[in-house]
Amino acid sequence: MAAPHLTVWYNTRCPVCDAGIHWQQSKLLAAVRAGAIAFKDINEQPDALAGYGASLEDVRRRLHATDEGGRLVVGADVAIAIWRLTPGERWLATLFGNRLALPFTRFFYDRFADLLFAWNKRKRRW
Repeated sequence: MAAPHLTVWYNTRCPVCDAGIHWQQSKLLAAVRAGAIAFKDINEQPDALAGYGASLEDVRRRLHATDEGGRLVVGADVAIAIWRLTPGERWLATLFGNRLALPFTRFFYDRFADLLFAWNKRKRRW
């Protein structure tokens, strides 16, 4: 089987992240089965993205992914890449990933991710 178009790394110990990815994964079942996208728990392979300079804490803070070209994708750009692959949600990628909206999308994603990360740290979800 060829490498996935997108390999998404996320933190299963965060209940919000885990639920969101499971919900998205169920919408992408055909793409997962076809090998177009893969979802991986960073806690099972904490050094998986070390070659990109991304630590375990980085991935616990924001979604990370590698695309089919081997490039690292981070944060809101991962969400947009997932939406592009998700039937019925491509409009979200168009809306939030266009040239004008993308800076705002990244800003708000990063603030939400920071709050979620702080909440998980307080709850000791490591």
